[in-house]
Amino acid sequence: MITQNKRLLGILIAAALLLLIPLVAMQFTAEVNWSPFDFIVAGVLLFGTGLLCELVIRNVKKTEYRIAIVVGILAALVLIWIELAVGIFGTPLAGS
Repeated sequence: MITQNKRLLGILIAAALLLLIPLVAMQFTAEVNWSPFDFIVAGVLLFGTGLLCELVIRNVKKTEYRIAIVVGILAALVLIWIELAVGIFGTPLAGS
């Protein structure tokens, strides 16, 4: 139980640290210009992905399936992040 709580705390800390990167970059350059909504969306994506991976780790028993599902979740995160950032697929999510 303690290990699971430490993982959840790790997920929260990792998401917060990743969100600090654009926040700090905004202080030094005009190239990074995130709105509060951008931080909310990124936080939901990061924390949601972490929680989803934690759910898989807790409930899927077979290691091969666990790895495959987590890799799929992370791939989905990367594709959504790229789409939101630069609109690589041209969907309405990116405002294209």
